Amino acid sequence: MSLPVVAIVGRSNVGKSTLFNRIAGKRISIVQDEIGVTRDRIFATAEWCGHTFTLVDTGGIDLKSTDEMAKHIVKQAEIGIDMADVILFVVDVKSGLTADDYQVADKLRKARKKVILVVNKLDNYKEEELYDYYALGLGDPYGVSAEQSKGIGDVLDKAVSFFGERKEHTEDDGVIKIAIVGKPNAGKSSIVNRLAGEERVIVSNVAGTTRDAIDVPFNYNKQKYVIIDTAGMRRKRSVEDETVERYSIFRTMDSIKRADVVVVVIDVSVPITEQDVKVCALAHNENKPVVIVMNKWDLIEKDNDTMKKVTTQLETDLAFMNYFKPVFLSALTSKRMDKLMPAINEAYENANKKITAGTFNDILQTACSVTVPPSKNGKKLRIFYGTQTGVCPPTFVLFVNDTSLMTDNYLRYLENSIRKSIDFTGTSIRITLKSKREEDL
Repeated sequence: MSLPVVAIVGRSNVGKSTLFNRIAGKRISIVQDEIGVTRDRIFATAEWCGHTFTLVDTGGIDLKSTDEMAKHIVKQAEIGIDMADVILFVVDVKSGLTADDYQVADKLRKARKKVILVVNKLDNYKEEELYDYYALGLGDPYGVSAEQSKGIGDVLDKAVSFFGERKEHTEDDGVIKIAIVGKPNAGKSSIVNRLAGEERVIVSNVAGTTRDAIDVPFNYNKQKYVIIDTAGMRRKRSVEDETVERYSIFRTMDSIKRADVVVVVIDVSVPITEQDVKVCALAHNENKPVVIVMNKWDLIEKDNDTMKKVTTQLETDLAFMNYFKPVFLSALTSKRMDKLMPAINEAYENANKKITAGTFNDILQTACSVTVPPSKNGKKLRIFYGTQTGVCPPTFVLFVNDTSLMTDNYLRYLENSIRKSIDFTGTSIRITLKSKREEDL
């Protein structure tokens, strides 16, 4: 990353995510009084006194636990520590110093990083409550209340002072944002890790491992990308209204909205489900370019027609979005992973494609000569001309004599005619109508 990195670390339930949200200026990390809510590293771009930096939230560190998930969380926190320029080590004044705090402090000293000791939940500031924390050997403690936004400015003043003369850059507008979505346990995080070239998010066969939307930057062929790895989406009716998982579903939907390309990951080793279709429909309804990834291809017994049969079934299940082109791969073995980025770029480029008015009107003229426009009550639809008015998705306006004469079937025919002439694989296209009197032409 080109920006300085500030990582927030500490044991579980000390208020790291609340502090993260206060600094980021918006509710990014899920905040809930439950141990282990934040599991992966969560990224956000933050700013303080003219300094822009990357803020990283990490899962609670429990060095003594033998639980598999706890070990995953520790590993991710260690990666966050390793990549950080400044570390905010958060402890909880209400629970006091614990053996875990001492162990984390020892780990941070060995990392030889710039560390700021943040004593959280100090709602009524008393300086004497900070004295015990000098025992951690990390310098002066800073008392804050993340919940009440008290004392955070002093922490940030200290943090940016460590940036020195480091050259800072604002976020590049040329970054392509990719949302990775799908049901739980479809292999989304494995795909993220393959693309990013390192273990950036937890990979586990436990459904629901990823709960937040996690931004992971990487480069490919000199182009900058950000992957938004999202929580797996389950049926809404199976999720309680106020649970962490329900918040995760909302986060997934928000990730789709802000993405430039949506990658829908489907587990090809099991039959496609209603929920797979619904996830695809979410991306389609947002008019996002879409790549369908049929993951776990290594688990399928194949013959020469297997890929064709699966594709045919997909075309039936996803008939509402006939523009997709599936990518068959195995994130576990990396087989056919080289097909994914070209497919993403193709969908992105097609969604941004512009065609000249002359080319578009030639397509319309040919289509109308092959199949004449419909008539109603003796009045025939006339299409005078058309033009492209936008991208993402490619949007076209047809000027006609009477919009009420257009039928859904003929509109679909025109869309298919456009697609036969121009490659719009991976993206929806939008056609709107405007009435225009012939004498005004």
